[in-house]
Amino acid sequence: MSGVGMEKTLEIAARVERFVREIVAPYEQDTRRDHHDCPTEELVADLKDKARAAGVLTPHILPDGSHLSQRETAIVLARTGLSPLGPLACNTAAPDEGNMYLLGKVGSPEIKKRFLEPLIQGRARSAFFMTEPAEDDGAGSDPSMMRTTCRPDGNHWVIDGRKAFITGAHGAQIGIVMAKAEQGACMFLVDLPDPAIRIERVPNTIDSSMPGGHAVVRIEGLRVPADQMLGNPGEGFTLAQVRLSPARLSHCMRWLGACIRANEIATDYANRRHAFGKLLIEHEGVGFQLADNLIDLKQAELMIDWCASVLDTGSLGVAESSMAKVAVSEALMRVADRCVQVMGGSGLTGDSIVEQVFREVRAFRIYDGPTEVHKWSLAKKVRRDWKAGQS
Repeated sequence: MSGVGMEKTLEIAARVERFVREIVAPYEQDTRRDHHDCPTEELVADLKDKARAAGVLTPHILPDGSHLSQRETAIVLARTGLSPLGPLACNTAAPDEGNMYLLGKVGSPEIKKRFLEPLIQGRARSAFFMTEPAEDDGAGSDPSMMRTTCRPDGNHWVIDGRKAFITGAHGAQIGIVMAKAEQGACMFLVDLPDPAIRIERVPNTIDSSMPGGHAVVRIEGLRVPADQMLGNPGEGFTLAQVRLSPARLSHCMRWLGACIRANEIATDYANRRHAFGKLLIEHEGVGFQLADNLIDLKQAELMIDWCASVLDTGSLGVAESSMAKVAVSEALMRVADRCVQVMGGSGLTGDSIVEQVFREVRAFRIYDGPTEVHKWSLAKKVRRDWKAGQS
């Protein structure tokens, strides 16, 4: 992936950072939230309008449709993450960002015009329907357990099943649905809402940055035209791999930005608050925590850049993205936790974003694969590589 070069990337990133800090951050106290404390569609639309006017909407995809390289994307997306509302405003949030990447890579011209363009323009939201309920013994971290089925019927496919933790399904206009046929996994594009896709419930979750929450969905008799399948029957998991590593890494990019901002807030607090006769920062127990934050933030940044450079070679980067996801999510969890600790009671309130960042990063350790699943996958690679070396 060639990208636009570092000079142009830094110019885009500077405009994004200025927009997020000056325009978006004041909206962090906006009361337009749903009963799950997620931003409402009205708030998101307002922020996107402001990003559009500022020329920073979907900044990682250029007007000619070309995409920044992964290393360049990392620089820009970290800036959008400086506020929990930043990715929503700039149209770089999950799952839309990963869905845009996938459709840009594998979508036909017709698919791109009908489904991709509205996403890039920020005029539609999307959802990725893969995870299934635990009570159904369905696909979670192990996609091979998928129970949602699809079968051909004339020039359509009919899909039946249940999905869980589908981010943004409530209120989305575009869906990518994974289902299993005789040939293997398949992937479909669908218009939403559809009466055959019914939201059973939207559970309360620890995070609250994504509109629509994380829904449990029932799919009954969903008819999808055959030309809305991505790829061919049985290619669903292969196509998912195209999306998987970049989307996993994008989470790292955005939450790095959020933790940079949380650390700024905690640092400012420690340099203003007095306790026991001196500033908090002058107490070793506080100063060392902020020093550790600098180390973890830099290591996270470098891990992201390394993994991005691997993806830019054209590699799927499965193992590399697993390593990055584990290292970055665990490092950022430490950073967010220290920020709360440094601020004491103030870090537990909604007076700043520190409390929310802590909750969001805790959720990040689960979605796109828990730490333990990635380590298990890497351990299997260690075994395979060792056996290959013995032959």
